[in-house]
Amino acid sequence: MVPQLRYDGADFRYFPFFFGAPYMRLVFVLLAAAFLAQPLSAAEHKDTLEQIKQNGKVRIGFREAQPPMSFLDKDGKPAGYSIDLCVRIVNEVKNTLGKDDIAIEYVPVTSSNRFEALQDNNIDILCGATTKTISRGKLVDFTQLTFVTGASLLSMKETGIEGISALQGKKVGVSKGTTTLDALAEKLKESVSDAKVVPFDSTAAGLSALIKGEIDAFSADQVVLIGLVLTHEGDEKFAIATDIFSFEPFALAVRRNDSDFRLLADTVLAQLNRSGQITPIYSKWFGKFTKKVPPLLQAMYVLNSTPE
Repeated sequence: MVPQLRYDGADFRYFPFFFGAPYMRLVFVLLAAAFLAQPLSAAEHKDTLEQIKQNGKVRIGFREAQPPMSFLDKDGKPAGYSIDLCVRIVNEVKNTLGKDDIAIEYVPVTSSNRFEALQDNNIDILCGATTKTISRGKLVDFTQLTFVTGASLLSMKETGIEGISALQGKKVGVSKGTTTLDALAEKLKESVSDAKVVPFDSTAAGLSALIKGEIDAFSADQVVLIGLVLTHEGDEKFAIATDIFSFEPFALAVRRNDSDFRLLADTVLAQLNRSGQITPIYSKWFGKFTKKVPPLLQAMYVLNSTPE
């Protein structure tokens, strides 16, 4: 006979199915699922432009030692080709929001944490020497291309290293978390079996190791290597290999699925390309070692001159 049970003072041991261990586990699972399914907070739902409007600033993520793309100048201020592009984007943000008092906050990032900084909402846009890839597109969204280059080698001139084939039995440095690391490993696997790859946290650390003789060469995007040499005293001591062994299309990065902010950035970049204003920006940062825009880069500028 099933006992008559009341809610007041009821002994839940009479409900082994509903309140026993198996059911309580199910309850906790369902409660957890319900909690996770709750709508995100208003702050988490805001798009980048809305956040900028409320916070009054654009947070630019940049790497401090990637000249001439992004670096700290002699006064300790962020500078470079990509920084100039991002400043143009901030100006358009001001116009779009109708707020002239929008400030810029520069946030240093590394090759290892730059995408996480975007995902965790610590920065609004990533400006520097960042290669656009399909796999990285799973983490962040990219703007249209801003530059094209390829990986190469930097060495001390006295070593006579002119390319990958000269790395037999040598130590070659490369920054962690970069596409160059993958490209270098693949290239060495093809042609040089006993070269040792030494990873570094930054290009500055790699350059320091090269100068001290701790490594025989340092690999990075050729344009970054040129920038390192140009901003270092005694640049005549270095040699940069003319050959490149990868294709590196650079772009700025923003948070995924924020089409309005990405469109604003693309609009600025397309207008710079279409108007020809990109040329003086290029000359400002690369004019020391090249008189004309390289044909491949010029073609990229033309292809990205998207009409309004």
